[in-house]
Amino acid sequence: MLLLHLDMTKSVMRALYGKSTSLNLSSRKIKVVPTCISRLTNLKILLLNNNSISSLPAELLALQHLSELNLGNNDFNDIPAPLGLLKSLTKLYLYSNRITAVPPDVIRGLQNLVVLNLNHNQIQRLPPEIKSLSRLRHLSVLDNKLEEVPVELGHLTSLTEINLTSNNLSWLPQQLYQCKELTKLHVARNKLTCLPEGIGALAKLQVLDVAGNKLSVFPVEFHLLALGELYYEGNRFVRCEPMASVRDAQVLTLKELAARFVLREDRYRSSRVHMMLPHYPTLTALLADGNCCALCLDPFLATWVECVRFISLKKDMKMRSSKTIPVRALLCSYKCLNTDGHSYYAVATR
Repeated sequence: MLLLHLDMTKSVMRALYGKSTSLNLSSRKIKVVPTCISRLTNLKILLLNNNSISSLPAELLALQHLSELNLGNNDFNDIPAPLGLLKSLTKLYLYSNRITAVPPDVIRGLQNLVVLNLNHNQIQRLPPEIKSLSRLRHLSVLDNKLEEVPVELGHLTSLTEINLTSNNLSWLPQQLYQCKELTKLHVARNKLTCLPEGIGALAKLQVLDVAGNKLSVFPVEFHLLALGELYYEGNRFVRCEPMASVRDAQVLTLKELAARFVLREDRYRSSRVHMMLPHYPTLTALLADGNCCALCLDPFLATWVECVRFISLKKDMKMRSSKTIPVRALLCSYKCLNTDGHSYYAVATR
């Protein structure tokens, strides 16, 4: 142990006298971070991964120029509080520890983070305060115990890559699609039963991994994405087994009839309905959930006929795969469904 301590001290002294801006103390069997590191005030990169560290000394706060800190594969049970005071941090690695929670106070202090790696821990939730990481580009929480993703993730509009693979997620927030710089989204091996509508907003998305979930269909207009890679194996997608529709007519509720009338009139700027609608915020909020028929293009409020269209990845999405996927489509009536000449199939429940 004494030899290890002397070796570590020599590394710190060499860095000090050499005015080094980086220090590598990884894989040194360290249990306690030496306080003499605080003398390296110009340090920008500190690698402490692959050790047995469980806490950080307060002296670490002297490293106010530190931009990259690797604490991966150690013995932390929580994210050390001093990290929230290292304002210059842009890259933080905390993978392969035993962390169960992400403290809001620490997150609020890391506003310059660009990379945050929390892989292989036991985190159950991310705090709403994650919205403070406005410069974050890479977020990885692979192999944890996440049960939900905070809607505040939508505030992180600089994100280009999110990895939430191998968690316990059953849904994703619609606000995720506000991250319009996303190029890679990994949510494989969760419990997702659907992807929120509006995925078309992710115009820069190149890689999507949803393998190993419980999806039955992809969202509306999914086929308009310019994806380069799509991984979707191990889901429960509906199959193309055509059968005749047994429904020819429908009875709409008064609410639905009124909503369809208002939605149609709202399309015309000169209509009185369009001009008066802003004075009724509750009604406006209700109609915001309206949809448009994939065939006749008429508006409607409630999903009346949920359908799918089977998309060729090679032909329709210009991908290498020759397989087909089911993409959700919405029709306003059985009249439209029973029209000849279209390629939409109603989803039958058994």
